[in-house]
Amino acid sequence: MAECCGCGNVVDVAAMQSRQRRVLRIVLAINLATFALMAAAAWHSHSSSLLSGSLDNLGDALTYALSLAVVGASAQAKARVALLKGLLILAAAVAVAGQIAWRLTHPALPLFESMGAAAALNLAANGACLWLLTPYRSGDINLASAWECSRNDLYEGAAVLLAAAAVWAFGAGWPDLLIAIALLILFLRSAARVLRAAWREVHSAPAAATSPGA
Repeated sequence: MAECCGCGNVVDVAAMQSRQRRVLRIVLAINLATFALMAAAAWHSHSSSLLSGSLDNLGDALTYALSLAVVGASAQAKARVALLKGLLILAAAVAVAGQIAWRLTHPALPLFESMGAAAALNLAANGACLWLLTPYRSGDINLASAWECSRNDLYEGAAVLLAAAAVWAFGAGWPDLLIAIALLILFLRSAARVLRAAWREVHSAPAAATSPGA
């Protein structure tokens, strides 16, 4: 009877990990597609906020790939990968800061039509990713950090759509830069959250493994 229960647990874990891998593959494909879409639209429209979003989607695609690689791994391995994810978010923030600095010295009026169309498609894609990952947001740190990235994407999509509307309404490029700066702050805060959680996990996992009840 005990053996049967043990087999059931193994099957349940394997099924859960299979579902996690399937979800991560889907969101990885979506983020790669939206990165290509937004990068092309950012180049066409001269939009800093759109380029910021595209860089974020590329970073998220790398994050989901890392999450996929450590499904079923130890808590320590997942925590170390989560640290890398936090650094990727931080790298996206640095890239956004560089783009903002460049645009300040090379001002241009973005094309709100391209911005709006790309932002609307990106927002829909981000909403689908968040919906797929929401059941796993309270799980282990691997999926929780992936959900954090997806939630950021939803905020980013809505912000870029707002930037496109503001560029159209005011006929000026400053709303685009303002939204890009807001996204920079969002990325920095998210990187800090992910890095703090991963750091705690890295240092608590060895203690848990060597505890008397382990």
